[in-house]
Amino acid sequence: MNNTFKKAFINSVTLKSKIIEETDFNHLTDLGNKIVNAITKGGKLLICGNGGSAADAQHLAAELLIRLKPMNNRQGIPAISLAMDSSTLTACGNDFGYDALFSRMVETLGQKEDILLVITTSGNSENINSALRTAKKLNIFSIGFLGSGGGAAKELCDDCFVVPSSDTARIQEVHITVGHALMEYIEDQLLQDGFLELDKTLNKK
Repeated sequence: MNNTFKKAFINSVTLKSKIIEETDFNHLTDLGNKIVNAITKGGKLLICGNGGSAADAQHLAAELLIRLKPMNNRQGIPAISLAMDSSTLTACGNDFGYDALFSRMVETLGQKEDILLVITTSGNSENINSALRTAKKLNIFSIGFLGSGGGAAKELCDDCFVVPSSDTARIQEVHITVGHALMEYIEDQLLQDGFLELDKTLNKK
């Protein structure tokens, strides 16, 4: 019998169990509070990644912009995925090089009240690290969801969560788990603080 599927589940559960045992979840709460505070002061969350991490960036931005929980019909929460569209991607790649993509977006769209969240399994993607250096120049606080020891990005981020694995698929699974939890925390806190209100007139599905 092919054990590929069972092995994937076992490895994923094993890694997440290790994280539960070793992680200071107060640290993640602090990161959530940092983002909540930025949003209440007029800032937004900028999120970027490559490949599967780009998909995670878009996924998490959508959870804030639209809705995370079906029972929480509320105003949108400002968030932008920096892998924006095919025209922007190809124009930057053609004109300035792909390594400049995210730094260009941070430079153009970022404000000091914003927070940059980078998602990278290796921590060594030049377009990610260039964006982190740009954020630092602009005094934009940066958070990294990293893996494989954190790579070069670990030293460039203001704060980070490093998945203790070098398996790309397993790292990405943890990134989306912690990402969902972070978005849920942000939404809950903004509702609890009265910054957002529930709107019963919005369509529920």
